[in-house]
Amino acid sequence: MTNTYQGIIPPLVTPLTGRDALDVAGLERLIEHVLAGGVSGIFILGTTGEGPSLSYRLRRELIERTCQFVRQRVRVLVGITDTAFVESVNVAQWAAEAGADAVVLAPPYYLPEGQPELREYLDCLVPELPLPLFLYNMPALTKVQYELDTLRHAMDNPRIIGLKDSSGNMIYFHRVIGLLKHRPDWALLVGPEELLSDAVFAGGHGGVNGGANIFPRLYVDLFEAARAGDIARARELHAQVMRVGGLYGVGRHPSAIIKGIKCALSVLGICDDFMAEPFHRFLKPEREKVKMLLAGMKTESRGEVSA
Repeated sequence: MTNTYQGIIPPLVTPLTGRDALDVAGLERLIEHVLAGGVSGIFILGTTGEGPSLSYRLRRELIERTCQFVRQRVRVLVGITDTAFVESVNVAQWAAEAGADAVVLAPPYYLPEGQPELREYLDCLVPELPLPLFLYNMPALTKVQYELDTLRHAMDNPRIIGLKDSSGNMIYFHRVIGLLKHRPDWALLVGPEELLSDAVFAGGHGGVNGGANIFPRLYVDLFEAARAGDIARARELHAQVMRVGGLYGVGRHPSAIIKGIKCALSVLGICDDFMAEPFHRFLKPEREKVKMLLAGMKTESRGEVSA
């Protein structure tokens, strides 16, 4: 058995034009942009998509619009992470009704749960979900990680189909790879794009990388080079990915990563860069820095992202 979730699955930003207003035209342009870059799926309502900051009404609209625009050309994954069990189930139901393929869940992120509580939570939640479940390991934001014993437990459930690891801990990643012999159909995807080639060389199946919103072909090419064992090509493309990271250093706060991606997409004319509160888009000085960085990257990427 092999898993069916491989390659680059961008964690899509949520284009907004206001506090509770979706940039519908921008969303469609963004989806067409990443699909033209050869991605194998789309993940909405994750960290990069500002999922927890959006109203439930807007989350439902985003799910419906995304599935409508994708038209089953690639798989659609929908984040359902929430502090309320019932709301996670509700969002999963909307995803199923809209035609999504799977849902994605990080540990509830307010009061930290112990691993026995997390296992019990999964045991209670999965039977309520209408779609297969991806686990999302993001301990920097949730305060809790899926420990190896919890992953072993999750692998006993055929409706839990993989893990997106955004811990940035390659020792943990290698240990998860060691568990895959128990579930060869499980997908193991890496979040931090700086680790994409290392993760694939180690046996991972792809990446959920924020920069693929901007330069989808670059990340697809890097994945394919690493999967083929082409070390020289992978090093060359990895160096380009590291330069994309310059966009994330324009701001001064943790929100700078999402601001940088959204600002770049706005500069390219793909979608609006309005941010969900309490955050706000870059001001003119930061936007000029993003323009300068993008100019060099566009030349290096052979015009891939020209709008």
